[in-house]
Amino acid sequence: MTATLADRLDRILPQTQCGQCGFDGCRPYAEAMARGDAGPERCPPGGDAGARALAKVLGVAPIPYDRNRGECRPGEVALIVETDCIGCTKCIQACPVDAIVGGPKHMHTVLADLCTGCALCVPACPVDCIVMTAPAAAAA
Repeated sequence: MTATLADRLDRILPQTQCGQCGFDGCRPYAEAMARGDAGPERCPPGGDAGARALAKVLGVAPIPYDRNRGECRPGEVALIVETDCIGCTKCIQACPVDAIVGGPKHMHTVLADLCTGCALCVPACPVDCIVMTAPAAAAA
């Protein structure tokens, strides 16, 4: 089976499902690019290298990613400072990939293997107990 243009673009995207591109996830963004409704510069997690790779597949001139959409922070995962967690569940609601587990009024934790590093949980936390860190630090 031959991969469609949207398939090829989607494989390049980081699969953070963060929505910083303005779409509901990486696949909708890939489909919009394939239709010509979006450019390759909209993905902060992919950074400039991702924007260049997308531009190459699209056959357009490479441009840097749009820094107004967010910061490129490759290789980070969320870490909940568990002693400070109040169990409000706002981080769970904000996580697009269900990488945070816990119950109401109980401590939460991040499943580092599932976390894509989108950082959407950080502003959702009312007590600022979530930090972005290197994956090795999150596993410790």
